[in-house]
Amino acid sequence: MNSSYKEFVIGGQRSGKSRRAESLARLWLDGEPSRHAVLVATAQPWDEEMRERIARHQSDRAGRVPALRTVEVPLALGEALTRWSQPDTLVVVDCLTLWLTNLRMPPLSSANDTAQKGAGGSDTAAIDSLLEAIAGAAGPLVIVGNEIGLGVIPMGAPVRAFVDALGRLNQAVASHCDRVCLMVAGQPLFVKGA
Repeated sequence: MNSSYKEFVIGGQRSGKSRRAESLARLWLDGEPSRHAVLVATAQPWDEEMRERIARHQSDRAGRVPALRTVEVPLALGEALTRWSQPDTLVVVDCLTLWLTNLRMPPLSSANDTAQKGAGGSDTAAIDSLLEAIAGAAGPLVIVGNEIGLGVIPMGAPVRAFVDALGRLNQAVASHCDRVCLMVAGQPLFVKGA
């Protein structure tokens, strides 16, 4: 892996996406004291189950990749990539799907955000900023996201719109990456750049 490496790791829930990203961070850091790695976490703890899930991920990650620094960035992802991307720093984004959820479907308690960016709202500027940051990254990137378009077509229009938006976002991110890895049952399948 070199400083211009960009990989998009995609798959279903519990497919091994985060573990793949962590293994790439370990590989980047292994035996190279001048290298750094930053995980940009996009999850927000909106309920108790999500708080527990985030805490479990943090604990597991600290055990597997102790040198991987974590920063929490629920919305300004393009800006975060621009800030943290350096030739000696691997940036891991986990996860693109939660980031898009934060943009398009803010919690109901956030009425002002809902009016501005709710389902059907414009997230074009944020996505453009992200894609520009990926294209201009100074260092290696690993971006984690969910593939949710393989199942049954959702019944509600807002959910269908989200699945469509995520599919378009995934395609755009994949086009900016050297490698796309589909995780299935913990196994990597390289669909681009094998």
